[in-house]
Order: sequence, then structure tokens, then C-alpha cells
Amino acid sequence: MLELENLSFRYSRRKPLTLDDFSLSLAAGGVYGLLGPNGAGKSTLLQLIAGMLTPERGCAKLYGVDTRRRLPETMAQLFLVPEEFSLPPVSLHDYIRLNARFYPRFSADDLKKYLEIFDLDADLRLNALSMGQKKKVFMCFAMSCNTPLLLMDEPTNGLDIPGKSAFRRFVAQSLTDDRLFIISTHQVRDIEQLLDHILIMNTRKIVLDRGVADIQRRLKFMSQLSSQPAEALYAMKNVLGIDAILPNTDGDDTDINLELLFNFALEHPDLLTEIFSEPAKTL
Repeated sequence: MLELENLSFRYSRRKPLTLDDFSLSLAAGGVYGLLGPNGAGKSTLLQLIAGMLTPERGCAKLYGVDTRRRLPETMAQLFLVPEEFSLPPVSLHDYIRLNARFYPRFSADDLKKYLEIFDLDADLRLNALSMGQKKKVFMCFAMSCNTPLLLMDEPTNGLDIPGKSAFRRFVAQSLTDDRLFIISTHQVRDIEQLLDHILIMNTRKIVLDRGVADIQRRLKFMSQLSSQPAEALYAMKNVLGIDAILPNTDGDDTDINLELLFNFALEHPDLLTEIFSEPAKTL
């Protein structure tokens, strides 16, 4: 569905590359978590996918079409919810009237359903909302457009605890086999139960590109241990004990500790690559 082919990008000739020969293939029907430290290029990557930036080399193709061409039929198939955005001082009804026409799969019934998840009324003015409420409304509109590709950059920033819980229900109820969601975030605990696939970026490259099932098949995540196991691939201390990643030798799946996996990927990318380059053991 989405092909990133040898993407390279820099913001000016005097600056280093933000992305360097970046390639990736993503299929429909899943939620991809895009993780990485500040400056890794996550937001830049989403803007390149959306056709908002011009790469130095390479391209992003949605259904085989370069998104940078910004053809109306291609733009109607994707929606980017950036981390920072502004909304005009109009009513939600006027906003829908002006913008929904660009998305042929927009559904007013879906919008009503999503607004209800966030406990929002359709009769509101956008300039009267808090930043958190604006984000909820904008995400409701984005989801209601029913684009095959939905990109979200830090969607839970600014949401309160009930809002984050509602966001998880919001995404879980919206995914279909023909849609692809990419969520870029630092708030890993807000989304770890939603993900089908995990992408971890660092220094202009992807250091992990794996489905959740494959990760669970190869790695076991242990929490609050009193001591570090000898076979641990990676471990971190916290106030409750030691969290560790071990080889999965017994075939039992454990929940992925996304924060632990993220730190492992950044600190030991070569070891992680080696682990996933070997055939998974079957028991």
C-alpha cells in the first residue's frame, strides 16, 4: 500500500541529512507505531509521506503514485494529523462543509460516533475550544474522512487521562482491513496495546521494523525481577526492580514492554538486527 523508496532529505544544504537512503514497505490493515528519539526524523518522515516536503532523493508512493505530485485523487486517500495545528474560528458544521468535500469517503455518521467517544457535541465553535478539545475534534474529523492512510504525530499530547483512554477506543473501533494507521509518539504507554507493527528510528535509519507477533515470538519481556537473569539480552533498573528482555525459548508470548524495547534498540541496534536476522524458533 505504501512504499518508501530510498528517501533522503535535508532541510538545507548546510545541514546534515535528516533521512538517508530510507526505504520501507507498509501494508494495509494494521496500526504501525513509529518511535524514535528527538531529532530522529519521525515528523519529517510523516510530512514526506503526506507529500508536504520534497525529498533530495527517492520518493514515497501510495498505491504506486508519488505523493509529492499531490494529485487530488491521492490527497483524498491520506490525512495527516500533525503535532501542532491551527483551526479556523468557525463552527464545526462550517468546517465540515468547507473541508469534507475533499474526502469522498467522509461519513457524518462516523463523525457523530467519534465525537461521542470523546464526549463532544457537534454544535460547537472551534475557537472556543481548549487545545486538548481541538485535538480531539480534529482527530474525529480525520478519522471520519475514512482515508486508507491516516498519519498521526503525537496524537495523545495534550489529552487528559480519560481522553487518552478514549483515543485508544477511538483507534481500535476505526481500523479496517483496507486502512493503514501510522502513529508517531513519545508516549509509548498510550499506544502499546494498539500496535500491530513497531518501527523504531535512530540516526536517519530504521533500527527495528517488525510485527508485534514476530517480536513476541523471539523475545520475552520480564518485569520487576529481583535480579538480572544471566541470559538477559537487555535490562533496566527501576524503583520496582529490574525489567529485562530475554530470548523466548519456551514459546510463551509476553506483553511487549515498548519502553524497554525502544531503549534496547537504540543502545544495541546490531544485536537486535542479529536476533531478527535468524529464523524464529518454533516449539
